[in-house]
Amino acid sequence: MADRTDAPEPTPGPAPGPTPGPAAPSAAPPAVRFVDAAVRLGGREVWSHVDLAIGPGTFVAVLGPNGAGKSTLVKSVLGAVPLSSGRVEVFGRPPGDGGRDIGYLPQRRSFDAGMRVRGIDVVRMGADGDRWGLPLPWGRSRRARDARVDEVIELVGATAYASRPIGEVSGGEQQRLLIAQSLIRSPRLLLLDEPLDSLDLPNQASVASLIAEISRASGITVLIVAHDVNPIAAALDGVVYVARGRAVCGTPDEVITSETLTSLYGTPIEVLTTSDGRRVVVGQPDAASHHAGPHDHDHGAHA
Repeated sequence: MADRTDAPEPTPGPAPGPTPGPAAPSAAPPAVRFVDAAVRLGGREVWSHVDLAIGPGTFVAVLGPNGAGKSTLVKSVLGAVPLSSGRVEVFGRPPGDGGRDIGYLPQRRSFDAGMRVRGIDVVRMGADGDRWGLPLPWGRSRRARDARVDEVIELVGATAYASRPIGEVSGGEQQRLLIAQSLIRSPRLLLLDEPLDSLDLPNQASVASLIAEISRASGITVLIVAHDVNPIAAALDGVVYVARGRAVCGTPDEVITSETLTSLYGTPIEVLTTSDGRRVVVGQPDAASHHAGPHDHDHGAHA
């Protein structure tokens, strides 16, 4: 599970290891670690003093208000957004060195209804390079590549419609094919930026269940930027909550509380639980005008 962190004034020296838990054996480095990390975009600080560790094989959601820096955090793991200070490590290495260890699904792309490219060909594009879309040799025979394409399509339950034009399948089916694309190179870390956005509730639950199953069955660490935690709450090992330039990390029960969010926002926040178990955050300030940046176009998050 993810470690709980909230250290605006971290002490110098090596970062502390993950808290005890089944997902963080002492012999393995965290899948993702931030140490006193900060990002500035356009001369403005998005977040700073971020210290967190995400254990291997865990399923963690990145939550927070609109524009708080959720997508920026994911892009810093990719190495696409450089830190202004501190460091981030992916399996003990600098970001950008992960190559085939990282699968990435950016914020939802819409496919025109007239697009004739088949779903299977969209999935096959994931085999073309170490970083989404670069046309580099895959290093395996065509037969092996095609077998892997079929394997991941079956894994996400898309075999029945993978040969149809991607513009003709539903939004949930498109998202399954895109997840298959991000899995084709057998990553150890899967970064998903708003994969449930624009899907109806049944499809949100279905895709969320699929992601959780893949994480458990394959031991893949999943970091998912989410607009609404409810479709994935039952499967989560941890939550990273980003707000007002800071971040806290822990289990959902640790982070999504009145006490933790009040401390994070610096103003009274109340977390209510509805009769169906849904968490509702009351009194959450609008952070969009303070923290939105050109590399971060988050949607609001509901706990």
